[in-house]
Amino acid sequence: MSRTVIVVIDGFGIGAMPDAGTLRPGDLAADTCGHVLDHCREALGRPLRLPALGALGLGLVHPHPDLARRTSLPLAVGRAALGYPGADTFAGHQTMMGADFSRVTVARLAEHLSDVTAALKSAGHLVEPLDGRPLLVVDGAVLVHDNLEADPGINWNASGRLDDLPFDGILAIARTVRTVAPVARVIAVGGHADGPLAAYVRAGDGGTTGLDTPASGFYRNGGLQVRHLGADIDHDRQLPNLAARSGIPVTLIGKAADILASEAAVRRPAVATADVLAHTLEAVRAGVDGLVVANVQETDLAGHQQDTERYGRILEQTDAGLAALTGLLDRDGDRLIVTGDHGNDPTIGHAYHTREYVPVLMYRAGATGVKLLPDAPSLADVGAMAAASLGLDLG
Repeated sequence: MSRTVIVVIDGFGIGAMPDAGTLRPGDLAADTCGHVLDHCREALGRPLRLPALGALGLGLVHPHPDLARRTSLPLAVGRAALGYPGADTFAGHQTMMGADFSRVTVARLAEHLSDVTAALKSAGHLVEPLDGRPLLVVDGAVLVHDNLEADPGINWNASGRLDDLPFDGILAIARTVRTVAPVARVIAVGGHADGPLAAYVRAGDGGTTGLDTPASGFYRNGGLQVRHLGADIDHDRQLPNLAARSGIPVTLIGKAADILASEAAVRRPAVATADVLAHTLEAVRAGVDGLVVANVQETDLAGHQQDTERYGRILEQTDAGLAALTGLLDRDGDRLIVTGDHGNDPTIGHAYHTREYVPVLMYRAGATGVKLLPDAPSLADVGAMAAASLGLDLG
């Protein structure tokens, strides 16, 4: 057995997939990595400091003048298509871990208001529409609405201010919505807003209506709590459960702790990048063989905020953590896989995810040379690589 660590840099794409313009034609120009590098060089007067990502081969799969093209590390590097419709964190992680997520049900909340209202009322909640618009106010405090940060109809949210009620109350409402929701995710979101949530409701694309979460201040004001309630899929065949059944310890960190299913896993939920990296380093320093899956979420949040400089700062912070991880994974057979789940180009002109290829950068302790991988058709290939390093077969 060995130590295998997957670090998902959320929203870190390296160029548009051929079908990226199907929903938004402008997305064919998406390049999260390249545009962040270009913008930050101009804004900061220097290139981003990403020596670890350079050493891990990012410049080999995304040729950019600010990225190193040479490395002395033993690597296998390439890029992966997403392997699922749209560009979504939940679907991306589930696909990566081995679930068949090729069919995602798309539905606007407006099409299911009666079912959602009935379920919430049966659970004892007070439910009313907000000013005649197709979203619901539950118990006078929580908005149930279309998610405006993913492609239209992929996800619904239950959002509330933690000043008005504890997160457990928001989560309970989200769980009730989940019982009747046909969409990929119902997301419970609690935070501290700049004002009443109704002031930040707007129309989105494709007939959606919801809370403009970035504008509300939830991402800026600290204390953010999020729980992702996914569609019913077969988790038993996914990598975390397969590893656990084989006696391999599993640790899930950051957003991965919220959206991946494994009762046996140690969970370390966190949003702040410093906390995600600290938990990941702690898991590796423990010296126990096993699987660690970590998600760096704040890159994705910066993309949604269209804050390119913040995205660059988080990349630099992540890079320092990757350098430390590489130094710790020193046993023959240890593996570090750095990838993404979709793109989120902060320069593209909207706050949605972008449908991009993602890097697949695998450090192979004890190996030699650099192996260039062909384009993978799906993020499932990333999970299969991790499974192989642990002596498992995802099938």
